[in-house]
This record gives sequence, structure tokens and C-alpha cells, in this order.
Amino acid sequence: MLRPIRRALLSVSDKTGLVEFARGLHGKHGVELVATGGTKKLLAEAGLPVRDVAELTGFPEILDGRVKTLHPAIFAGLLAKRSSPEHLATLVEHNLPEIDLVVCNLYPFEETIAREGVTEAEAIENIDIGGPTMIRAAAKNFEAVAVLVDPNLYVTFLATLAKHDGQTPREVRAVLAGVAFRRITDYDNAISEFFLNEADDDELAELDDLDAVDDSGWDKVLDPVMVLEKPLRYGENPHQKAALYRDELPDYPCVVTAKQLHGKELSYNNILDLDSALNLAREFTGPTAVVVKHNNPCGVGTAATLAEAFALAWAGDPLSAFGGIVAVNATLDVATADALMTGERFVECVVAPDFEPEALAKLQGWKKNVRLLRTGPLTGSPAGFDYRRVDGGMLVQSRDIEADDFAAWKVVTKRPPTPAELAALQFTWMVCKHVKSNAIVLGHGAAGESHVVGVGAGQMSRVVSVEIAVRKAGDRAAGSVLASDAFFPFPDNVELAAAAGVTAIVQPGGSVKDAESIAACDKYGIAMCTTGVRHFRH
Repeated sequence: MLRPIRRALLSVSDKTGLVEFARGLHGKHGVELVATGGTKKLLAEAGLPVRDVAELTGFPEILDGRVKTLHPAIFAGLLAKRSSPEHLATLVEHNLPEIDLVVCNLYPFEETIAREGVTEAEAIENIDIGGPTMIRAAAKNFEAVAVLVDPNLYVTFLATLAKHDGQTPREVRAVLAGVAFRRITDYDNAISEFFLNEADDDELAELDDLDAVDDSGWDKVLDPVMVLEKPLRYGENPHQKAALYRDELPDYPCVVTAKQLHGKELSYNNILDLDSALNLAREFTGPTAVVVKHNNPCGVGTAATLAEAFALAWAGDPLSAFGGIVAVNATLDVATADALMTGERFVECVVAPDFEPEALAKLQGWKKNVRLLRTGPLTGSPAGFDYRRVDGGMLVQSRDIEADDFAAWKVVTKRPPTPAELAALQFTWMVCKHVKSNAIVLGHGAAGESHVVGVGAGQMSRVVSVEIAVRKAGDRAAGSVLASDAFFPFPDNVELAAAAGVTAIVQPGGSVKDAESIAACDKYGIAMCTTGVRHFRH
């Protein structure tokens, strides 16, 4: 059913495009404009005829603007059923005008709490009360009322009015209501998360009495809210539909919030690989480059310069690196861009905190489809939980982001690792954490310069992972160190590593058969450390 727009109530925090939109409403369709405070001031200064909301309510804004639209004259005009003679008679009896359109976006709560050093008082003053209430009322009565909560909707809405001679179709109002309710949900969840994150453990413990949290500490009802970022062309395979959603408030640099500077649209698989590559690159503080293929690192390098780190990473497995994903943890400079563009190298994506202008220009002119992403400085740490869908439910776990305590490692063999071996073991252990289990990583290096030479990933048998890593490394296995993401209990693993020339091993330890692998290490003069920590990645 078509409904005319005769009167609009405008009350916005983000005034982007508002004057042009209001001109379209009034100038082309004769819509009466009613507005609050700063919105009214802006429209009046633009020469538009606009009434103050106080003219409708007969009551001024009070309490520093905390109360302005919370009035029966507003909500009666929004909620009255236009199909009900009794409702319409009530409006006439009390001289209350109908309101056909609400244009409202909310106080910038999310932006406020994202600022460094924001106070609780500042956050509270940016919690909108009247706006959400008015939006909910308009959305509830979408049979007669349209509601706009985003400036990006203005142009389309005016086009709809033009198409339907100043009226809106029911199906359009219904969609706008859905968008409005989603915005209110996102807004309320942001506020909820802010207060829960601010609370200390003693305050959160009080929630147990409300039965919201199980004795285990987990919420009894899981309601992770994600916001649609964009649809994707397809999923892992062309016959699968896919979309990218983002956390409401990702407050650390990540692939989802990165700005794409060049190249064709990102795919589902690109995003998965970019996320894996970036999370590994950010494990290290010195210049580091990572090459990922099919969600596993095939090359990782750290060095004094980023270009040297990239060269080491690419050399880890050049065959697998072709067509892979590159992530670096520092500004990508000209030397690194030149290294990327050397010979017949090809990558799908490059993600970096930033690009030197000349380096960016070179890469943009290199291949038209290569995707270039800028994240901004890699400050902060990934947060939240990991979610894994299973039929009939959801698995939830905390993320494997706790810092490893190298000082807690134990030497379990007769020979301790040399300082150079220990540095290489620490590097290789951190890489192993990001490889699909069963995971084996061979690496070389010392403080300041390290690189991977072989990776065995995702095998059902650990000894097969060792075989693959050794085969990938070839002659470079000689003098390398080995990291295993989980138990290394059988001597056949050690024997295979020893035959390839591995000199030191790190593994979690804790198997009932640890003694067998330790004895094998002592037999071949291999040093072994245990970490007490496992890093499975299924």
C-alpha cells in the first residue's frame, strides 16, 4: 500500500547530506519539515522552512537536550494506526499531527568509545535515548510511517518518492523498518559490551544472581552480533553463497577493517588466507614477512630489513609461494616492492600496515588484479572468541593469543640448545602455532634473522608431517631446528629428523612416551626443549 509523506521529523547526529535531502523532501514533494536543536539550526541556515519540535510538543528541550522528543505529541503522531478511526479521532481531539517520516541517526556512541582515553562520563553522554525510542516507534508502525537511520539511504529514498509521486510502498517501509531495528540492536549491543568490558571481576560476579552466567563463567545465552560488511562473489567454491560480517567494534587493525588500495574484489578464500598471514606476521616485532598458501604458512622470514625478510620468506618454499598471500608487519618500502616484483613471482594479495608512496605506485602498476590492503599500525591484539559452526550448534573458545613464556621452557636432553639454536627454536615455535595440525616446522636462524625451510601441515600422522617438512627443506634441513605443535612421543619422528640433519627440537611434552623420544634425541646428540603448552590448530 502506498502512503504519502506529508510531514517529516528530522533529528540527526550525523548531518552528512541532510540539507540536500531536506531540500528534496520539501522542494520536490512539499513535505513539512520538523526538526530538533542543531538539526533545525542547520536547515534554517540553509534557507529551508522548518518548524521546531517544541511547536508540536508545546514543551521546550530540557536537561541539556536529554529530553526533547520524549513526548506524547511525538509518539502519538508516530504510533497512531491510520486504519483506525478511533486512533485518528484521538489525534484530532488532542490536536496532534501525524508524522509520516522519521529521519534519525544516533549519538556517536561507538565512535566515542573508540577514542583513546575516553571517560565513562563522555561515553554515557553519548548514549542516545530519544532517538532509539523514536526509531522503534516509527519502525513498529511501518504500515504508515517510514524511517531512515543512515544518510546512505537518502538518495534511494528520494528516488522512491519521485517514482511514486511523493509516496512510499509498503515493501519499502518494511525493509526500512528492518534496517532500523538492526541499527538499534547494534547500538544497544555496543553499549552493553562497553559496560561489561569496563566491569571488574567482582562486579561481574554479581551477575550470577541474575542467572545470566553459568557457574562455569559462560553466558547462558550466546548472542554474537555481527554487522554485514559486504556480500562476496561466492564462498570456498563457486556454488556456495558467502558474505563478510564484521564485529560491531573491531578495535584493533585487522583484515576486515583494512582499506583495499588496489586490485580486484577479495574472495572468501583470500580473506581467510589474509587473516592467517596477518596474525602470524604480527607475532613478531622485527621486520617480518609471511607467505601463506591454502591457509598455511609456506614461508616466514625475519631480518634487519623488510626486503631481506621477504626474500627469506619467499625462499622458504618458492613453488608453493607462487599465487600465495603475503603479509608484512612494517611499512612496505620500495626495496620490498622491488623484491616482490622480481622475476616471475605472482601473489594474490599483499597486506601491510602501510605502503611507502613510491612502493604503492610500483605495485599498483605491476599487476592490475593483485589486491593491496593497508591495515594501519599493528597496535593492540586480536580479541574476543573463536566460533566454529557444527550441525545443531556452535563451538566457542577463547583465542590462542596468550604470549608464550620462553623462560618456562625445559631442557629435557643431556645437551642443551646453543643460543643460536634456542633463538631458532623460539622463532620456529611461533610459526608452528599458525600451521594446521599435525604441524611440523623446520627453521634456521638466530636473533634478528630467522626463516622457515620446511612445513608439514594437516596430516593425520605426525611422522608424515615430519617427512613432508624434511622433503620441502631438502638440503636446508641440515643444521635446522624443528618445532612440533603437539606431543612428539615416538622415536621414529626423532630418527627421521636426525637423518635429515636437524640439531634441536621443541615440543609441548607431557606424553607418557616422552622418555622414548628424549632417549632418541640423546642418542643422536639432538637438543630438546618442552614448552608445557600445546598449539593445535584444527
